[in-house]
Amino acid sequence: MKVLYKKMLAIVVGSLLLAVGINLFLIPDRVLDGGVIGLGLIANYMWNIKVGFTIICISFPIFMLAWFTFRSYFYNSLHGLLISSFLIDFFSNVRAYHFPLDPAISSIVGGIFVGGGIGYMLRHQTSTGGTDLLAQMIAKLFKLNVGFVILFIDLAVIIAGGYLFSAQTLMLSIITITSVALTTMLITSNRVAALFSHME
Repeated sequence: MKVLYKKMLAIVVGSLLLAVGINLFLIPDRVLDGGVIGLGLIANYMWNIKVGFTIICISFPIFMLAWFTFRSYFYNSLHGLLISSFLIDFFSNVRAYHFPLDPAISSIVGGIFVGGGIGYMLRHQTSTGGTDLLAQMIAKLFKLNVGFVILFIDLAVIIAGGYLFSAQTLMLSIITITSVALTTMLITSNRVAALFSHME
């Protein structure tokens, strides 16, 4: 019961960090993140489709793959997907109160929030699903750090999105995914995980 409580708390806290990072720092400056979140942001910028809704739609085939290959990841990520997507859309109105920071600073801070949310959930064996789920499966299969896998997937999405937006957006987005990856790797590293476990 204690483990389940910690996991649900990690999902809520991680999802709130994601919602803050995306709505207060990335979207106001039209910055992209990588992976499914990045695809959700592209859909929002181009067609004004809700980010969370797009994340759920794009994540569906990845979850189907997890169901047949890594079913434990399917169960561990489903709640993270639904809660994070809901909170991202639920807190979309806070964009009107975003901090007037330099776009480069916003990209870094937004990346720290997003990476913090992703890393905190991964450390409790859950995630938002999407490419985080895909990265978990790849990392387990090839024994890689999940942060590195997320970085490579994110770069692919950013490069694709670079053709749709300005060079400034591309550069800010690269800053963001680097910040996300470094924060995720830091929080999921063994030393930091041990420190958090003592605090909990």
